Amino acid sequence: MRNIPRIKRDDHSKGFTLVELMVAMVLGLLLLAGIVSAFVANRQVYRTNENMARLQETARIVNELMGRDIRAAGGNPCGTPLVANVLNNPASNWWSNWAAGSLVGYDDNQSASFKAFGGNVADRIQGTDALLVLSATTKEGVSIVSHNPPAAQFQVNTVNHGINVGDILMVCDPATAAIFQVTNAQPGTNTTIVHQTGTGTPGNCSKGLGYPTVCTTNGTPKDFTGGILARFSAGFWYIGNNGQGGRSLYRLGMDGGPSSIATQEIVENVTDMQIQYLTRNGNTLANSYVGASGISDWTNGATNLVVAARVTLTLQTGENVSTTQGNIQRTVSFTTSIRNREVVQ
Repeated sequence: MRNIPRIKRDDHSKGFTLVELMVAMVLGLLLLAGIVSAFVANRQVYRTNENMARLQETARIVNELMGRDIRAAGGNPCGTPLVANVLNNPASNWWSNWAAGSLVGYDDNQSASFKAFGGNVADRIQGTDALLVLSATTKEGVSIVSHNPPAAQFQVNTVNHGINVGDILMVCDPATAAIFQVTNAQPGTNTTIVHQTGTGTPGNCSKGLGYPTVCTTNGTPKDFTGGILARFSAGFWYIGNNGQGGRSLYRLGMDGGPSSIATQEIVENVTDMQIQYLTRNGNTLANSYVGASGISDWTNGATNLVVAARVTLTLQTGENVSTTQGNIQRTVSFTTSIRNREVVQ
């Protein structure tokens, strides 16, 4: 057999040198560093955009919920400005003192006895404004089929009226309205709503729901047949301490009876609220907005009647996403007119 010559192999083809490995590792690390840097940058952009979107959502929620309360201040489904109040000692409760005004502002250092300044969760924060709003909502409003004033009984158009014993309601027709407490009702069972005296907290001082209020057993009788029953609503808007060590917008509200009073955290990361008001004397609007300390009369029949509120909120992001690793702050404002105080030309 012929001898086949063996091919001599080059020893340099057996692998990489140490220098080549080190160069490859350096290049790999540089590439990895670039990828990580891009990931971190994109993640920071995402966090910033997400937090800014939450700021916008917070502003939208406040504008919707608080603005709706302000628009409805002093209103009722019938639009009448003459409101009797037959609750016992209405001035003793923050939520029932209709005579003091259905919209009342509190300056940054003006305290409210029912929601004090303090350092506990849900306490009001000094240096921030607050606002009290009273109204009769159309939520669960029902039509009155008949009314028997001596028996203090309404017959409404449905058994599914959602009205319970102890609820505070407003009854109205185009002429007058009245605030009272329900003493007997059976939602889902019958159509009778009772407004007797001598029971309930605070209870009614009279069966007579006519205007003006006379606190005797029969008072000022009035038949509200054909009128509307609506749930009475009270809301106190303020800035308070939240459970995360920050600040939030709160609403102390009553949207049923006294037992329904509760403090609700509306949105977090609202650090300040300042409110200014526009007044009208007759058909003449004031030249500028003023703070609560510039309003001497908040009653519904004031000469310089408050007709609009401008709310300015300071919001901050929930995370430290600024270029200096701190919170981003934004100031937003919205102006809301009070619907039943507008002048139609």
